[in-house]
Amino acid sequence: MTDRLEATRERVCFQLQVKPDRIEQYREAHAAVWPDMLDALEATGWHNYSLFLRDDGLLIGYFESDDLQSSLDGMAATDVNAKWQAAMADNFVDLEVPADEGFLRLTEVFNLSDQLSRIDKDLS
Repeated sequence: MTDRLEATRERVCFQLQVKPDRIEQYREAHAAVWPDMLDALEATGWHNYSLFLRDDGLLIGYFESDDLQSSLDGMAATDVNAKWQAAMADNFVDLEVPADEGFLRLTEVFNLSDQLSRIDKDLS
């Protein structure tokens, strides 16, 4: 049942650029994200959420959602998200809006599970 539920989730990957002089602060903030922020992310449908940060500040994020717009809207409606976005605002290069509104979404071009599923269907 879990595999089928996860298969219906939209996979979202995004990119942002952290300012070189803010990388350490950004790492520290994410080493201990506020518990109410974590609860809000979970409650609004952000699943399997990870951030990856390169030494030059390139930030790649990934999460899965059953309904992306609902997850984004749900977070936008929370007080903690507004506070978190304000606390993070100075960390990013050339970003005029909160990070959760201004990230560059990347296009998925390959997924192992999807391709294996197609092979399995073709063989049956």
